[in-house]
Amino acid sequence: MATGYEGDVTVRQCWSALSDDPAAILVDVRTAAEWTYVGIPDLSPIGKAAILAEWQTFPSMAVDPGFADRVTRAVVDGKRDQQSRVFLLCRSGVRSVAAARSLTAAGFDHCYNVLDGFEGPPDENGHRGTKAGWKAEDLPWLQR
Repeated sequence: MATGYEGDVTVRQCWSALSDDPAAILVDVRTAAEWTYVGIPDLSPIGKAAILAEWQTFPSMAVDPGFADRVTRAVVDGKRDQQSRVFLLCRSGVRSVAAARSLTAAGFDHCYNVLDGFEGPPDENGHRGTKAGWKAEDLPWLQR
C-alpha cells in the first residue's frame, strides 16, 4: 500500500463510520494542551468516546515511542481489536497521517487519516476551525 495506511476520509465520512459501525474507533492524537484549550470530539451522541493519545508530546513535540502500545491497550480494554476501523484525528490532518502509518505498522488493519482534523487550515485571518474540519462541520465537540 503506497500510503502505509488504509486511506483518507473527510470528517463527515468519519462521523458516519463511527455512527454506523459499533467497532469503529476515533483516536485523537493531538496534545493534552490542545484537548484542554481547544476541545475534543464529543462522541456521546453515538454512545462512544474518543481515545486520547498524544502522537507528539507537548512542549517538546517529540514523537511518543509508546504511542502504538498505548492505543493498542485502549483498543483492547474497549473490547475491540486490531481489525476494527481506526480513525485518526489531529489539528489539521498532518500528525494523524504519521500516527495512522505507525498503527498500521503495529498491526492495525484499517487505519484512516481524518482530513482537515479537528480545526482544519487557517482562514484568511489566520483562525482555525472556520473553513474545514470537525468544528467547522459543526460535529459535536466539547471543552474540557
